[in-house]
Amino acid sequence: MNNFKLSLYNYLIDHGVQDTTAQYLNMLALLIVAVIIVFVVDFIIRKILLQMFMRFAQASKSNFDDLLVENKVPRNIAHIIPLLLALEFIPVVFFHFDAFETVVEKGVQVFAIVLTLWIVRSLLHTAKDYLKTLPSLKDKPIASYIQVFMIFAWLGGIMSAIAIITGIPFLKFLTGLGAISAVIILVFKDTILGFVASIQVSINDMVRIGDWVTFEKFGADGDVIEITLATVKVQNFDKTITTIPTYALISESFKNWRGMTSSEGRRIKRSINIKTDSIKFLTPETVENLKNIQLLQDYLNTRQKDINKHNQQHNVNKTLAVNGRNLTNIGVFRKYVQTYIEQHSAINKDMTIMVRQLQPTTQGLPIEIYAFSSDKRWINYEYILADIFDHVIAAVPYFELEIFELPSSSTFSK
Repeated sequence: MNNFKLSLYNYLIDHGVQDTTAQYLNMLALLIVAVIIVFVVDFIIRKILLQMFMRFAQASKSNFDDLLVENKVPRNIAHIIPLLLALEFIPVVFFHFDAFETVVEKGVQVFAIVLTLWIVRSLLHTAKDYLKTLPSLKDKPIASYIQVFMIFAWLGGIMSAIAIITGIPFLKFLTGLGAISAVIILVFKDTILGFVASIQVSINDMVRIGDWVTFEKFGADGDVIEITLATVKVQNFDKTITTIPTYALISESFKNWRGMTSSEGRRIKRSINIKTDSIKFLTPETVENLKNIQLLQDYLNTRQKDINKHNQQHNVNKTLAVNGRNLTNIGVFRKYVQTYIEQHSAINKDMTIMVRQLQPTTQGLPIEIYAFSSDKRWINYEYILADIFDHVIAAVPYFELEIFELPSSSTFSK
């Protein structure tokens, strides 16, 4: 090895090249050779390991090995041998330059720490993906445990790298860090909070640029346009800008509308209040009159036959409408609204469609429409919502119902 690393140097000296120049040229040539060898070895080992893992994954019935490949575990492990080879080459390449040798050796050692963290992260992500496939662990917060472990792993890696660069023993470095940690936390409190929050926001995918968020505490309701270490900027719909501390995203409650925008529809959830004293049983004459409403013809014919059959079988005394089974105006109205919503062209038929009664209140009986519009754009959504309730409100009197509203001065004057 000594003859190899000095062969070019001796050749240059024999041909009259200055000693310093010969040393630099010798180092450069050895560095080029070492880099080529390391990259070739890395390429060959990576290909071999990937082929081995791929064949093993295809032959195995478990999906764990497939997840190892997906999370790049073989690719990261393949870098270990080239890294060790590079460490062996450093004394050879920098034979005449001790200062360079120390700097490069520390650089490779720091890269070794980073590579170790990559391997650990890949293995943890593989374990997380595999454990999520198990029914007994599917609903457990496995990702949270792995995130906490990775935070400590990165902190340990960063401190180890700093200890290597500064030349301070790791334990001594930790002791000194503990002594000044109180001062560091006090001076850089906001920065530390923002840093931790940004990691949490990124890892948990809580907010992305372009998301529509509502943050009532800060008066924010609009699109996220910028996320930094300390702040998140939200452009409200009136074009004003609201700046929110990043750590508030993990310490306060806010609403992210991404789930709605990525879904197949935007929810409609609104009700009208019906006066309870306008709710009543329907007379046969009223039922016949309501059959003129096309959306109710089939329903009323079928229901009327079923009700008459039931009442006849049980000899129900129909001198009072409360006896036996009867149609009510509120029930027929709910069926009409349900049918109308189901046939509306702007409603997503593959999502929940429901017209329901809510708990009666002092302001009447709420009838709520619960459905999803196919068009999620704000302007179009509001138009669809208004179009539906324009029709429903106008249809209420046809069922001899009344909408509750608080009395006004004109009510008293009448």
